[in-house]
Amino acid sequence: MGETSAVIFDIEKFAVHDGPGIRTVVFLKGCPLRCVWCHNPESQSAAPEILFDDAKCTRCGRCAALCPKHCHAVAAELHTFRRSGCTACGLCTKHCPADALKPVGREMTVDEVMAEVLKDQVFYRNSGGGVTLSGGEPLAHFAFSAALLKAAKEAGLHTAVETCGFAPWERLRALLPLTDLWLWDVKAAPEKHEVLTGVPAESILENLRQLDRAGAATVLRCPLVPGINDEAAALQHIAALANGLEHIRRIDLEPYHPLGESKSRNLGRTGVFHADFASEADKKRWRKTISALTRIPVHL
Repeated sequence: MGETSAVIFDIEKFAVHDGPGIRTVVFLKGCPLRCVWCHNPESQSAAPEILFDDAKCTRCGRCAALCPKHCHAVAAELHTFRRSGCTACGLCTKHCPADALKPVGREMTVDEVMAEVLKDQVFYRNSGGGVTLSGGEPLAHFAFSAALLKAAKEAGLHTAVETCGFAPWERLRALLPLTDLWLWDVKAAPEKHEVLTGVPAESILENLRQLDRAGAATVLRCPLVPGINDEAAALQHIAALANGLEHIRRIDLEPYHPLGESKSRNLGRTGVFHADFASEADKKRWRKTISALTRIPVHL
């Protein structure tokens, strides 16, 4: 089907929050959005990367001695990692005794991914679970995602796709017969969407409506960040969007957590976003506001 391999940055086993039953979640690397709060910043670039945790580094110098591009320079109290020359070959990560250097992403074929997925087939069968494609953005790797979903369906597995929805409609339409459930990210109210994610909301919303007209089952997944995208208009937008969908199953509210902050720093990013954890009062307000405007079940 064309792209039979893609860069995968994680395969999560025994997942229970990404579709029905016990599931395996395949995380594809590469995303067209740049959400300011992204908790998986390693998913943004489609290329393999290296995480460097300076707090763990013992300054042993092995990485500097091994790196073929001379990207590491280690002195008594300073480890400099020159990322501009790094090809993410991973040699430094294999010989770091402190686990301060870690590879993120490796190219895998559909067959290699399916071999991992099928190891837990008995759990899917007993729980009604299956495989979920996430990311990053699965639709950014359309041919690979289509081939992987096709293989999963041929194996008798339930399939789900978590997506931001920013892709040509033709890609979603082609995946309709291969996808049992769509986990659809709702990032922000339309008027703030481009500022917070880097892309406008119009085509995303139209894709969702077309999916619904085609009879696709959906769950709205709504990351909410206190003071950023949880204003009244945003909560009203979520409820109104759900009310306009005939085949929606539920609304999942996903409170912000700062896991992405340390990962952003370890990827060498500057201007790292920070926000506080959502309070119980925040969560109560979100759920109360949305539930008052829709009969669709709201989960936290």
